[in-house]
Amino acid sequence: MTKGKEQNVTEELSQLVIHYIEEIKEIISSDIWENIFLNCTKNEVLVFWLLYREGEVTMTELAEYIHVPLNTASGIVNRMERSGLLVRMRSKEDKRVVHVTFSEKGRTQFEALIGELSCYGIKVAGAFSQEEIGLFFKMMSKTIEVLRQENKKKKPTKKVRKIVIE
Repeated sequence: MTKGKEQNVTEELSQLVIHYIEEIKEIISSDIWENIFLNCTKNEVLVFWLLYREGEVTMTELAEYIHVPLNTASGIVNRMERSGLLVRMRSKEDKRVVHVTFSEKGRTQFEALIGELSCYGIKVAGAFSQEEIGLFFKMMSKTIEVLRQENKKKKPTKKVRKIVIE
């Protein structure tokens, strides 16, 4: 493919994605848009997802999962705790260990969102044939692989900083 054709395909694809997003934003119910989940940062969404899957985690597990230092994870959990979405508890066995779980409000909101998104997913999937669904998952797998390869290319190597101690 020539450079000009490649640029045209990229522009067409970009316009198509923009069109789909504009269409979808108008047809998704306001309940989903108003849900607290959609007002969260990426890391907060990842915390929600981790807690939904695991139920309860330590602060260390949470920090490792979202790939941030422990102090950054603490700040994220502080904000979410102030919003009433999470609860933090010290371990009875080891007071240094802090566990994080959903508050009742956080669990209710996240489960409501998952339920509503599932309903949409079921309706959409019902409109496709088995072949189309298989093709969709094959395309998603390829998309993930391409993004994974791009991510590997862009990752800078961390430089070890030497501190001189006198």
